Amino acid sequence: MLSKNISLFYLAWIISVVATVGSLVFSEILKFPPCVLCWYQRIILYPLVLIIAVGILRKDKNLPYYVLPLSITGMAVASYHNLLYYSIIPENIAPCTLGISCISKFIEWFGFVSIPLLSLLSFAVITLIMILSRKSK
Repeated sequence: MLSKNISLFYLAWIISVVATVGSLVFSEILKFPPCVLCWYQRIILYPLVLIIAVGILRKDKNLPYYVLPLSITGMAVASYHNLLYYSIIPENIAPCTLGISCISKFIEWFGFVSIPLLSLLSFAVITLIMILSRKSK
């Protein structure tokens, strides 16, 4: 069972690396300034790259216990960000009062895929992978 979980852990690690590199490309290469909620999501995402890598190297079957608190918290922040971004909740309750607005539109691939949606998908898939790895025990 651990070998199946290791494969799932590798997939979660790849997603966390791609999301981390993507966020750095958006801010450092494309020069899109991150909003407050983007920073919170980065603070949650970046450690996942190292935590998952160490869990894989140690073949730690308890890795989901370390990852899930971060990925679920990241998913909650990203969900809130998406609710703001897609105008489901009003902007006046956003924490983005200084600097860049949390609803600034930098990219919208296919008319709806935004940076907040990419973040939500990353956290959601990592969370799902960790839950599936727990159920396969």
